[in-house]
Amino acid sequence: MPIDLDHNATTRPLPEVIETVARISAEAYANPGSRHAAGRKARRVLEEARETVAEILHARPQEVVFTSGGTESTNLALLGFAAGRKGTVLLPSAEHPATEETVKDLIFKGWKRHTLPLDAEGRIPITAYDDVPWSEVKLATLLLAHNETGVLQDVAPLASRCAEHSIPLHVDAVQAVGKIDVDFDALGATTLALGAHKFHGPRGIGALLIREGTRLPATQFGGHQESGHRPGTECVALAAGMATALRLWHEDREQRTAHIRTLRDRLQAGLSEQCAPVVINGSQEHRLPNTLNIAFPGIDGDALLVALDLEGICVSLGSACASGSSEPAPVLMAMNIPREIALASVRLTLGIDNTQAELDIAIDRITTTVTRLRTK
Repeated sequence: MPIDLDHNATTRPLPEVIETVARISAEAYANPGSRHAAGRKARRVLEEARETVAEILHARPQEVVFTSGGTESTNLALLGFAAGRKGTVLLPSAEHPATEETVKDLIFKGWKRHTLPLDAEGRIPITAYDDVPWSEVKLATLLLAHNETGVLQDVAPLASRCAEHSIPLHVDAVQAVGKIDVDFDALGATTLALGAHKFHGPRGIGALLIREGTRLPATQFGGHQESGHRPGTECVALAAGMATALRLWHEDREQRTAHIRTLRDRLQAGLSEQCAPVVINGSQEHRLPNTLNIAFPGIDGDALLVALDLEGICVSLGSACASGSSEPAPVLMAMNIPREIALASVRLTLGIDNTQAELDIAIDRITTTVTRLRTK
């Protein structure tokens, strides 16, 4: 079996999650919008899932809108807030493609973009907010945890300014939920996106949290499901699976975090010692416990990825949504990392399935591969 070091791309659904999806598919298969007994049973399961998600993320059940995943959630938020308006959208450099591509569409429709710079650690410097044309900004968005570097942003400075100027703020928390504690109420965001498959839930289900009292025009039309924000018959089984995955993480979060952080630090220390020189990209203090973005100077990252794949080690160059590009990761360039270092970088991300024995094997195989590629 390959050793999976690409958990920011996706995670394996837990057995309990698979069992929940299968059981609910059989037991509560009816349309939750139907008014008969079978429909009411499905509705109860759906609302229980909504309540679980809300409780763990410190939201209200009525603030949880089920979607197909993080990308749809971000699209619903950004396109909804922008509907029928023009102005400036404020966001950091090198966000996830779900945001970047949506912003490109807004610019095509007449919006302007103001980009917040990143410092060498991948964080927004507090002074960056002094140069923002706040009177022109009509929408703001940022990643809570960057999918490529794992760097965590401090949302508070942006949230406070957005509140002061009555600007809706969308937070992409897809990589954060299920890895660190996320408090929707405390963040001060207007909307927040999450996706189940990032925390051992099923693919095809996520949620958009919408702060109560927020006016978010619909961008999809059909039925009145999900309070009119997301038409279409809800997939009750997937919603229940996501709630199960999030609950399991919540109940075991301290042990999981300690395990994963220990493995990541073991991996980083081993590669730093055996593959020197290396460069660790991004803040080492403010990052996800599972993420290591590391450069091996003198090696092409794409060649390393292919070679490691042949050795049974799964890694990535960055976002799976942007795979296929031979250009350096935009976030590394935004951090002013030299191009040759950015091109020599790979992303290693750990999960609860990984073991210390696997990590030791991975360190040996990566070391052998890096040494071989450097001597070519």
